[in-house]
Amino acid sequence: MWQDWTRSVTLRALGIGFLGLLLMIPLFQVQGLVRERQGLEFEARAKIAERWGEEQSVGGPVLVVPMRKSVQNDKGVVTTYDVARFLLPERLRVEGTLETERRHYGIYETPVYTAVLRFSGHFEPAAIAAMNNAGGDPQWHAASLRVPVTDVRGIRQVSVLRIDGRELAFGPGGQVAGISTTEVDWPLDDAVAQRPLPFSFEMRLAGTAVLRFLPLARQTDVHLASAWPDPSFTGAFLPASHDTGTQGFSAQWQVLDLNRAFGQSWSEGANGAPLVLQSGFGVELYQPVDAYQRNERAGKYGVLFIALTFAALFLFDVLGRWRVHPVQYLLVGVALCTFYVVLLALSEQVGFGMAYLLAALAVVAIVGGYARAAARGGAAATTLGGLLAFVYALLYGLVISEQYSLLMGALALLAAVAILMYLTRRVDWYALGPARIDVPAGMDAR
Repeated sequence: MWQDWTRSVTLRALGIGFLGLLLMIPLFQVQGLVRERQGLEFEARAKIAERWGEEQSVGGPVLVVPMRKSVQNDKGVVTTYDVARFLLPERLRVEGTLETERRHYGIYETPVYTAVLRFSGHFEPAAIAAMNNAGGDPQWHAASLRVPVTDVRGIRQVSVLRIDGRELAFGPGGQVAGISTTEVDWPLDDAVAQRPLPFSFEMRLAGTAVLRFLPLARQTDVHLASAWPDPSFTGAFLPASHDTGTQGFSAQWQVLDLNRAFGQSWSEGANGAPLVLQSGFGVELYQPVDAYQRNERAGKYGVLFIALTFAALFLFDVLGRWRVHPVQYLLVGVALCTFYVVLLALSEQVGFGMAYLLAALAVVAIVGGYARAAARGGAAATTLGGLLAFVYALLYGLVISEQYSLLMGALALLAAVAILMYLTRRVDWYALGPARIDVPAGMDAR
């Protein structure tokens, strides 16, 4: 029975297919290991962010005025309460620079920044005066200015707020649309000035990977520059203009109130308030495909690797060059699966490129040496080793190519199928062997 199985080309092909499917189990296990290590990386980044500063969203100062309201119930009892009313400035300008670095936690790293931001703008007195008609009695003496910052732990330094010729010191504040703030008291008179009320201040803000700005003005203009070479512009609005290069980037945004989903003023608890964070825009310190993404991408082509290698072994068998036993198929397949484990382990230590080279050389040497000993000849080992080296080189191109990996993979698969069909075009499968075979140069039997 066993001899019939090994002599039948059809049964051997089915058996090889079964072994290939069996090897999917360790491949899936490797993919799970990649995701596990990636999860540990995310945890490490979260720990860095906890100590340095989270992803930040920051806006300009928002005027907050308590509005006193009275309600009489059906028993004639009058209840008085205050509701905060928020008013945005007419114009906001932000000039910023990002000082970037990489922070490590164990073997993992993440980009962090310290943003040096200079805010300026003005409030329109007519808009402030209009709050007298917003419903309720404005408590001008309790007015304040709040600057929203999503993670106030990242505030390294903040200057005094210079507004209308006065200097006011920041302190802990309340919230704006659910966002934590730093705050200054700004008591106003009932008679609001008839001129624009300019303001300015500076802030050093630390954060991790992402910095966004909130368009909290009728017109918001932001200019940001950094030496980071790989920016990814993110959020609700793209830059109106930007310049990127190996020396860094600079970008400019302009957002109008017409572009937002909320108005210039609202009351506490209003439906439009939570939309503030959704309107943020800015930059992410993008890292080109990292080691774990590349490992995951390489693993996705594991099926193609095993299929091509088994096809080559099957050709050796059918063309009479090497009688390959099922156990030998299995051992070669296990070696191919081991490549991904070695690649993952080394890439965490020496970088993906060097790890890939070392892992590929190791597997090519192991499989080539094994083929030389098992086939008792150098031709099979040279051919199989050369095929593996070519396939690993092809895979590396697929992994590092972010834009054309699918196209390259599809063309490689098509070429592999075409070559396999060409080499076996005259094999008489019914005769369980070759009827008349044109053996390619370099593969003639000795």
